[in-house]
Amino acid sequence: MPIRTYQDLNVDKEAHRLALDVSETARKLPRHEQFELGRQLRNAARSVPANIVEGWAKKASAPEFKRYLMIAIGSCDESKFWLELNRDEGYAGSAEADALGNRFNLVGAMLKSLWKNWKNFAT
Repeated sequence: MPIRTYQDLNVDKEAHRLALDVSETARKLPRHEQFELGRQLRNAARSVPANIVEGWAKKASAPEFKRYLMIAIGSCDESKFWLELNRDEGYAGSAEADALGNRFNLVGAMLKSLWKNWKNFAT
């Protein structure tokens, strides 16, 4: 299947689903953490697909496209940090935090692959 829009990218689909799952996890936080830790979790996770979309919109410029992919990769790592903090503060179980963290690892690897193979998509 040809890739015509960012929505055709598997990495965007997975990043979008992951952001939704992180939002669900954040909703389980105690009320006093909803606006602190919850907001940080949601913002970092949502930044991944948002930067894929923004990079795709600027794919005619290779440096811009790649820059946004690098920002998305950074947001994957930031999301993992907030998930680890969520676990370490006792709000999430290790299994849940590890599963989401592993999915961010996968998305990060997919983004790195896209970054390396940008010429296939920047036309």
